[in-house]
Amino acid sequence: VNSIRQREGHVKRWLERVRPDLLFLQEIKCETAAFPALTFQSVGYQSDAVGQKAYNGVAVLSRVPFQVVHRTLPGLPEDDAQSRYIEVEAAGLTAIGIYLPNGNSRGDEGFAYKLAWMDRLAERAQTLLDADVPLVITGDFNVCPTDEDLAPGALSPGDALLRPETRARFRRLLWMGLTDAVRALDPHGRVFTFWDYQGAAWERDSGLRIDHALLSPTVAERLIAADPDREERNQAQPSDHVPVVIELS
Repeated sequence: VNSIRQREGHVKRWLERVRPDLLFLQEIKCETAAFPALTFQSVGYQSDAVGQKAYNGVAVLSRVPFQVVHRTLPGLPEDDAQSRYIEVEAAGLTAIGIYLPNGNSRGDEGFAYKLAWMDRLAERAQTLLDADVPLVITGDFNVCPTDEDLAPGALSPGDALLRPETRARFRRLLWMGLTDAVRALDPHGRVFTFWDYQGAAWERDSGLRIDHALLSPTVAERLIAADPDREERNQAQPSDHVPVVIELS
């Protein structure tokens, strides 16, 4: 949402229009106590947030009962203070919302952190797959899996979202048995979830597909629809990302 304090009204209107069972938010950019839970409760959604001051932060909003299982990614160092992960059980699913590190800041150290985070995510996913848990991992992965997932010239070739090491770790998740929901139903072409504020990217449709939903086999069998809600990018003062809506039977 690129700051829940700036986009609180956008989220509330979207909830009233779409009425999803679960909504995962990334980049809320506020401390946990400052998350506007009462606003969303007023339209029928309970919430839980994992925040930090000014940066990162994730949250879940739900109109079905849910239980938070983890507020940090299992396997990360105990002193890792970045708020990027929330895992819940709801409606017979384990659902994970992530804000995966971008990897372009802090040079080699920042990119190494991104790769290590992706390795821990794969380990957590493998644990859940081995236990045959119905699983959804969704959120901002900061990965363009293939060249089809970005407009020509939208990123430089050495960007961390495109580097071979990044893409290899995303493929690892697929090879483990997870299904990329959007590409399962729309295998090719320009399907974007992010348009930069700079350079008239939205007007030129110079976007990226970096927000994904990965489904375990039993959940993938229930997949009906998977689409970015492009209309949200056309609102006044929008986030640079749009929601990706997944419908299951």
